[in-house]
Amino acid sequence: MLSQETLDEYRRMTPGQRLELALRMTEENLPALVAGPEQVVRRRFELLNRENDLRNENMRRAIARTRPLAGQSSLTAPSDR
Repeated sequence: MLSQETLDEYRRMTPGQRLELALRMTEENLPALVAGPEQVVRRRFELLNRENDLRNENMRRAIARTRPLAGQSSLTAPSDR
């Protein structure tokens, strides 16, 4: 888990700074990701893909919960739905 200070620092970054950080981290960690036998590397990337797919699905569900249902005003309180 990241410290609150680290999270706050990340939130203050611009999108460009976040992208730069992500690209730098990817470049720095790539040698470790591709090290080892082919089967190990394949499993490593399969795990990363599963984790990313799960994270994306959770985001889609959260976004779907924030959208109003068809025919309902977005100004309607959740308890009125």
